[in-house]
Amino acid sequence: MVTPRVLGALLLLFLLLLVSGEETSIDKSKPTTVTPEQPRNICRGLLNMGLYDSFYLEDTAECFKKCGQLENESCDLGNLQRYWLDYETHLVENSTKEKIDLSFLKTFVSNFSTNISEDLHFSLTPSQIPTQLMEDEHKPPDRVRLPRSLFASVQSSKPMVRLAISILDIGSGSLFKGPQLSLEDDGSVLNNRLVGLSLGRMRVTGLAEPLEITFSHQRQPPNMTLTCVFWDVTKGRTGDWSSEGCSTELGAEGTVCRCNHLTFFALLLRPILDKATVQALTRISQAGCGASMIFLAFTIVSYTVLRFSRQRFKSEDAPKIHLTLSVCLFLLNLAFLINMGHDPKESKSTCWVLGAIFHYFLLCVFTWMALEALHLYLLVIRVFNTYFSHYFLKLSLVGWGLPALMVIGTRSANSYGYYTIRDKENRTSLELCWFRADTAITALYVTVHGYFLVTFLFSTVVLSLVGWKIFTLSSATAGKKKRQNWKGLLTLLGLSSLVGMTWGLAILTPLGLSTIYVFSLFNSLQGVFIFCWFIMLYFPSQSDVSSSSGPARVGQTHTTSQE
Repeated sequence: MVTPRVLGALLLLFLLLLVSGEETSIDKSKPTTVTPEQPRNICRGLLNMGLYDSFYLEDTAECFKKCGQLENESCDLGNLQRYWLDYETHLVENSTKEKIDLSFLKTFVSNFSTNISEDLHFSLTPSQIPTQLMEDEHKPPDRVRLPRSLFASVQSSKPMVRLAISILDIGSGSLFKGPQLSLEDDGSVLNNRLVGLSLGRMRVTGLAEPLEITFSHQRQPPNMTLTCVFWDVTKGRTGDWSSEGCSTELGAEGTVCRCNHLTFFALLLRPILDKATVQALTRISQAGCGASMIFLAFTIVSYTVLRFSRQRFKSEDAPKIHLTLSVCLFLLNLAFLINMGHDPKESKSTCWVLGAIFHYFLLCVFTWMALEALHLYLLVIRVFNTYFSHYFLKLSLVGWGLPALMVIGTRSANSYGYYTIRDKENRTSLELCWFRADTAITALYVTVHGYFLVTFLFSTVVLSLVGWKIFTLSSATAGKKKRQNWKGLLTLLGLSSLVGMTWGLAILTPLGLSTIYVFSLFNSLQGVFIFCWFIMLYFPSQSDVSSSSGPARVGQTHTTSQE
């Protein structure tokens, strides 16, 4: 018979075992409980793979913010990017939804006949779900046109196709950036917006007539460039942007992309010159300007010595023009070096004064190079009836006065001030006192770019005529053709430094970074070239002195004018 004491002991033992069993079962379940670290593992791209309900879409979209530009071990960019690419395929192949309206994603899905007679147009307004537009309907700034030939190309296999059009906001993180838009490149996806076009698992490439996507945007800074691209999953380890099969038609407030395939598209915004390149070009320009200033000073001193030692220097106009151009270049280089060494944020009044001075001497250089070409035309091409009273005085009025009038007009429009070149992430590449980047772009293009093109084209035409005459003269000189051709080439190179042919290299800078380096180097050394020409012209060797004919005489031909 069990006594109450024994029964109580057995009951206590049972309760202890029961409690112990519950703790054990709780311990065993611990590995499957959700820990604070679990949400970060979503950005590994595996937990939500293949799950596309709104909850999972929003959950995965958090990785747009969490996966920043810096390396993040909790993010697998390849898996996450594949998730969004597969989602478009899912919408076409497995989903019955026709519209997705989330804060970061707007999608339109519908069936279309492959036997259509007109192109299809859709709106791509970022804050709205894409909608189909009629042919004669007003087209919004952001839109896509799908040619009917696209659907005709798959007509033989399917009478109907399901099309998905998505607008995806990828944020400012690392997703869909790729190596091209690394932190060092200072580029970005315009407005962080992707446009996806998909027919599901059906690959569409090599279209005879490309599709057309129009991206609207504000006027971009002059140091930034836009490029139409698509996401190429075959590039690199996680994919990258590629422009193959796409063309870019730039506009002031919109860019048209034409591509021959379907996938995710975007507009890349990248600086033409990043900060490292700007710094390298600045150092080259500063070194070249310093060397030019030294040799221009030698040129000015040499002219002063010759003016006192040779009587004819007091009446010749050509040396005076060479001297004035040398003075302008010296002052321009000096203004450039001061501008580069000055902090433009210190004083607004000082900054606009420096900008105006730099602008003035730049225009003076352009003007005097054109006057060099005019003087060359009168001496070599026109030849006769080249006497003008007060000739150099009139040239001086134009050479110094015209730039002054342009600077006064520009100043009256309040165009000078703080100028900065920045990338899309607002990182500064270069600061100086120049034209105000926000409101003075028109004045810059008119008074600098436009004025330079006019003077440069005039100088180019004159130099071409002079070159033709030099080599015509060389061919007419019997027995000395080889020597005359050599001297003619040197003469032409010397004259080209006077009329500013090195500045013409600026026209070639859009061809690539190498041409920008060439322009910076040769243009900053113009003063060195002028000094060499001056020495060859007015300090000739004995053999050149004894020679009374040939191309070298072109530079020594002179006119006199009554002062």
